Amino acid sequence: MNASQGTPPSGPRPAEDAGPAALLAALEHAPSALWFLAGPGPRTLWANARARALVPDDTDLPVAGGRGVADVAAAVLDSGRPETLTGVLPGGEAPMTVTLRLLPTGGGPGVVLVAESRDERPDDVAAGPGYAAHDPAGQDAVGEAQLSLLPPSLPLLPDVRLSGSYHPASSVRAAGGDFYDAVSLGHGRLALVIGDAVGHGVPAAAAMSRLRGALRSSALRDPSPASVLAALDDFAAQMDDVQGASVFYAVLDAETGGLTYAAAGHPAPLLVHADGTTVYLPVTARPPLGTLRGAPNPVARADLEPGATLVLYSDGAVAASGPPPAQGISRLTEVARAALAEPAVLDGEAMAGLAGTIAEGLLTDGGRPDDIAVLVTHRLAHSVQPLQLDLLAVPASLPAVRRRLSAWLTALGMGEEDRVGVMVAVGEACANAAEHAYRDTEPGPVQVTAAVDVDGVLTVTVRDEGTWRPPDRDPGDRGRGLLIMRQLVDGMVVQGEHGTTVTLRTRLRQSPDEEPEHLAAGTGVAVVVDRTGSSPVVRAAGEVDMVSAEQLRIRLLEASHGGTVRVELDLTAVTLFSSAAVRVVLAVAAIAEAEGWRLVVHAPVGGVTRHILQVSGLERLVELR
Repeated sequence: MNASQGTPPSGPRPAEDAGPAALLAALEHAPSALWFLAGPGPRTLWANARARALVPDDTDLPVAGGRGVADVAAAVLDSGRPETLTGVLPGGEAPMTVTLRLLPTGGGPGVVLVAESRDERPDDVAAGPGYAAHDPAGQDAVGEAQLSLLPPSLPLLPDVRLSGSYHPASSVRAAGGDFYDAVSLGHGRLALVIGDAVGHGVPAAAAMSRLRGALRSSALRDPSPASVLAALDDFAAQMDDVQGASVFYAVLDAETGGLTYAAAGHPAPLLVHADGTTVYLPVTARPPLGTLRGAPNPVARADLEPGATLVLYSDGAVAASGPPPAQGISRLTEVARAALAEPAVLDGEAMAGLAGTIAEGLLTDGGRPDDIAVLVTHRLAHSVQPLQLDLLAVPASLPAVRRRLSAWLTALGMGEEDRVGVMVAVGEACANAAEHAYRDTEPGPVQVTAAVDVDGVLTVTVRDEGTWRPPDRDPGDRGRGLLIMRQLVDGMVVQGEHGTTVTLRTRLRQSPDEEPEHLAAGTGVAVVVDRTGSSPVVRAAGEVDMVSAEQLRIRLLEASHGGTVRVELDLTAVTLFSSAAVRVVLAVAAIAEAEGWRLVVHAPVGGVTRHILQVSGLERLVELR
């Protein structure tokens, strides 16, 4: 809302202690709109030509994002903390960024107000450090920085579907601070969060990254909303660029639908009931993070009944429709209800794009004055039941396994790439049973079962009643099934008593539509497998960096036949051993432990590689020689 400021000056007029006339002359013709405010109200002491063009005759300062700039200026005078707003120009659709900071004057505290509009800035005016006006590369840099810091995937639970989306602001000056996240807490609980870090551009994206890291760390220690907000308050109070961030944080029990939540300076989320009715959850207003030491953290509770959907959003979702805020709230409700009314939107993979559908429905021809982040949580009306297939261990049974398993995994909401990986691993286990379990006898039964626990861990077992045949030490071009399975899932265990049982486990995730390209294989290391001794030895020489560590992993899995055969690792000729290589050794050591053997690693005493292994704590998991 606009507030009266007194009559603006008709020409440049020095503020108290404004400085040399030359400085005022330069500010008079600056491309940004400038006001100096002071006193009760506060009142305008001085405004440059650009500011007078925006507010020519009346007595009002602009409105940005539905908030009266005069009211915000009064808050800055009271608290001394800077504020940044985004919105549209008076009477237009052009995005505008408004920054207010405390500026002492001879007569007491004052406020300097800077308003910038990218769309109305001359092409030859620099947009700021690191960006050129109308520079698509600057916009891309901010967008890439933001997208790289958002979660690469979201948890996928049997009773809940998640969808996240981020659309940067049209102006590079306004983009970069919004974020969302979802963290699996165990026992069927999910932490859901959305927020807006202070500022814009790459610095805001960096602040968002620190805030997300602090939030995840706090949630994993004590996930209760009151505890998490208290921890974030303490964190933000020590970080100038995080101070003033807004956040909504909730913990959802996926099995019961119980929701506990709290907010700091963030708008209330939208709840769409299973019957299509909507309500905005009540939120107790409290200041943004780190702005009021010891601020209370009131916690509220709600229930998501089966079929209900919770929509979390950042300020930009409301600002997209322009002022007043009530218009944006109404538009958000309308768009969310319409998106959820589509019969197929909540089925399988279609759910992954729901947040994007809602965000895109909020966009107007006038562009996005602020970032738009949306996180959607839908509680399924009916859970996917476990799968059980009883078949005959013959090759002709494999197509039926693929068809049934593919349909079941799709119903879980798995993306195509993850789904194919699980199907290939299960197909290899079934093929092994069909080829080896009942060799020289009549084909017997094979059973395939698949289920997901409350935390989204998928377990698939393939059981037969035949005879387990250990793999040959060097099977040549055949016998790679165990190796393939090991690389496609998070964990695999083979038990050979009373038949053979292959258990495959992997954590489900809601992946983005586009995965980043994988790096090409490195050339700084040579990795060979020596099979002349009693156990295969993988020998590495050279630099094992982030890229070549993958080559080391593949050779270790190949030599150990997917972890089922004891193997040794020789690192005596390694000249660089990266953290990626440490992760490879850790993963193979964990596989070895699960399979009942211990990985032997050769590293020279006193050498850097051995020191890295010891510092990393791997000495407890491997046998160092």
